[in-house]
Amino acid sequence: MASVLIREAKEGDCGNILRLIRELAEYEKLSDQVKISEEALRADGFGENPFYHCLVAEILPVPGEPQGPCVVGYGLYYFIYSTWKGRNIYLEDIYVKPEYRGQGIGSKIIKKVAEVALDKGRSQFRLAVLDWNKGAMDLYKALGAQDLTEAEGWHCFRFEGEAMRELAGK
Repeated sequence: MASVLIREAKEGDCGNILRLIRELAEYEKLSDQVKISEEALRADGFGENPFYHCLVAEILPVPGEPQGPCVVGYGLYYFIYSTWKGRNIYLEDIYVKPEYRGQGIGSKIIKKVAEVALDKGRSQFRLAVLDWNKGAMDLYKALGAQDLTEAEGWHCFRFEGEAMRELAGK
């Protein structure tokens, strides 16, 4: 069996990351919401002050196999701030291609994000999941995550598009 490497994404990975973002959106039945481009991913993640950071899961071929490494998953995160807890990490996306699930790749990505959080002095690592994605919720709970909707009753909201323009008076 080939081995898996979890590594920081490089600028050259943006095409693969975008492909996986689109696969995740399709899985979540939200494909129509993906508006990001490969160029935006490059500009936003690999400039002087990146807006996000990304890990990729790469399958390394067995020696003698003709194909090279293959990116099969990613975890995209950024730094946030809590007025109660201070510095945090937010995992915006985690995705592993369906044919590679069940091999511990998602857990390895999550563990690496936790490692980054601790190395950077962050007090929390947050993420959200759709209410129908029981497999992901079970994984997060098994890894020690607390479901804030169950435990504290938190609900997530967002403003976008016309609602933002109206709020801003534009």
